[in-house]
Amino acid sequence: MKKRLAILGSTGSIGTQALEVVDINPDLFSVEVLTANNNADLLISQALKFHPSTVVIANEEKYDEVYQALSKNGISVFSGEKALQQCVQLDTVDMVIAAMVGYVGLLPVINAIKAKKQVALANKETLVVAGDLITRLCKENGVELLPVDSEHSAIFQCLVGEKAKEVEKIILTCSGGPFRGYTFEQLKNVTLSQALAHPNWSMGDKITIDSATLMNKGFEVIEAKWLFDLEPQQIDVVIHPQSIIHSMVQFIDGSIKAQMGLPNMRLPIQYALGYPDRLPNQFPKLNFSDYPELNFYAPDTKIFRNLALAYEALEKGGNLACILNAANEVGVSSFLKGEVGFLQMAEIIEQTMSKISFIEHPSIDDYIETDLEARRKAVEIIKVFKN
Repeated sequence: MKKRLAILGSTGSIGTQALEVVDINPDLFSVEVLTANNNADLLISQALKFHPSTVVIANEEKYDEVYQALSKNGISVFSGEKALQQCVQLDTVDMVIAAMVGYVGLLPVINAIKAKKQVALANKETLVVAGDLITRLCKENGVELLPVDSEHSAIFQCLVGEKAKEVEKIILTCSGGPFRGYTFEQLKNVTLSQALAHPNWSMGDKITIDSATLMNKGFEVIEAKWLFDLEPQQIDVVIHPQSIIHSMVQFIDGSIKAQMGLPNMRLPIQYALGYPDRLPNQFPKLNFSDYPELNFYAPDTKIFRNLALAYEALEKGGNLACILNAANEVGVSSFLKGEVGFLQMAEIIEQTMSKISFIEHPSIDDYIETDLEARRKAVEIIKVFKN
């Protein structure tokens, strides 16, 4: 039986690579649902190739274009956020690949879990914003989240066959981005093109900027807490510029297991799709002679404050990580538009975190209201910066 997939965010970096994995394993996977936010042209092209039963374009202004191109091929076309949230519940879907970027991925993942679908999670913000709610829903519905991020996939693989009580800590590796070793003065003058030039990974603009600020790693710290049921002090971050070791687990006897490979997202995507089996492939393989040195450094959280802010949100809990995420999304969007400087993104986040009411045990409605309120406050802070 083929595993029937819904790929949320199929036109993004993770979504397109997931389709590459499907393409080389046609006997194992079929595509039932494809969704995109705005890229109608690529969504149409993907649908014509993989023939899903359902396609969703979030931007309602693009609906007619997608409908005209696909409806005559027997593909149902929908648009809007409600359709994104509902398509994961279709009876023809076995697994949902959550590859959307940002807070918009939260409600579709919640619906997928409630529908008892297997979830391959690449959307960091789902666990960052509402990790306690998501993990509780997974337990109630018997759903296991399969991590797609290379770091969390590495931890997941290292823990296979191990006992949770014997884990002392995990070590998330981080390339350090394009500005490793920079001073405050140097960071004041970095340009957008410099920030988008990641040394090892090819990703979308938002995630690339998050990697440059180390917010991406901060999000991964929060994710790891919920994915692997850890305390904050059990999660370390180490800068590893080569991105060959994707992450490590240290056990109570001092032993460390590491998962290694070339920086290629197709491998963790394939591992999640095929789990619990490993699937053969023709991806490039690691040759150790090409990497005679592997280096490791401690991150500088005084220079890259976003990582420290993420740990603060994790320690305090409640809705603080939701505030962190909302302010970051607004800040990154403004940086991409040239409205704020590189260092100002951390200032926006820190100020927003200090100004929004803290809720210790938030409900889903609290998360939704917190997200809206934090975005409004972040916009106000940016207006002050611009003036």
